[in-house]
Amino acid sequence: VVPPRMELSCAPAAPPGPGPPPGPAVAEGDEYESLPSGAALGTHMVAGAVAGIMEHTVMYPVDSVKTRMQSLQPDPKAQYRSVYEALKKIVLTEGLWRPLRGINVTMLGAGPAHAMYFACYEKMKKSLSDTLQQGGNSHLANGIAGSVATLLHDAVMNPAEVVKQRMQMFNSPYKSVLSCVRTVRRTEGFGAFYRSYTTQLTMNVPFQAIHFITYEFMQEHINPRRDYNPRSHIVSGAVAGAVAAAATTPLDVCKTLLNTQENTALSSLNISGHLSGMLNAFRTVYRLGGLPAFFRGVQARVIYQMPSTAIAWSVYEFFKYFLTKHKLEKRT
Repeated sequence: VVPPRMELSCAPAAPPGPGPPPGPAVAEGDEYESLPSGAALGTHMVAGAVAGIMEHTVMYPVDSVKTRMQSLQPDPKAQYRSVYEALKKIVLTEGLWRPLRGINVTMLGAGPAHAMYFACYEKMKKSLSDTLQQGGNSHLANGIAGSVATLLHDAVMNPAEVVKQRMQMFNSPYKSVLSCVRTVRRTEGFGAFYRSYTTQLTMNVPFQAIHFITYEFMQEHINPRRDYNPRSHIVSGAVAGAVAAAATTPLDVCKTLLNTQENTALSSLNISGHLSGMLNAFRTVYRLGGLPAFFRGVQARVIYQMPSTAIAWSVYEFFKYFLTKHKLEKRT
């Protein structure tokens, strides 16, 4: 059931500058996104942190399977034909909790990463939209804001991703997250936690730009008044995730090749040593399978991404609505 539109309020126009409005007088009809002055940043950060943790924890078992299925040279005991078969096989052969291995480090990284991600996006979106379109909704502003927010998100999340994926792999030698962190730092140095940072950004910046533009575009059409409408947030989030995932699949294929350094594939092209650089990866993928190779796994990627972004946006919008309502009730 979609809750009725909640009429929130704010004080009459205040003089420019920081600080709360001068009094509790209210005017009806403002959207819930009109947050109280001085409270917006904290509200966006809390809502973003909760959304990030929810997104990664709910989808974590599927993420574990995705990590294993992206291995281009899997162990014979870790070859799966579908997500369901993989989850069933992992639980039966490795234990009930195996698909959740590494979830603690993901939660630890997802909270602050998404807090900065959404706070940066909201702040930049408003500032750029005011500049580019006099307070209107500028798609260029949404794309730029999403891209900059990704720089902060990935800077926090990348070390967690390194540890998480090593914990998720079949026959992982690490007994715990702490053991993994210590071993990687001792044997490979601190730089190992950021080895894939630039590669991640190459994929995530266009992904998030498309993601945010599509989400805001969908909201303009199915929720133009920007009310709190869970159904619209879920649909917009799912469509945004699907479009961004499909559009950036070629980059994801190249990233996977760089991360796995698949020996069989590289040997077939007489490539010795390690493959590095996105340009080399693009050339290698094309030589291995032509244009169709750039869209390998697109269906699985879209199916994984749709619920992930739907959860993130619906949880984020709910907490933004809830916290905004709470702040205004305290003021009035």
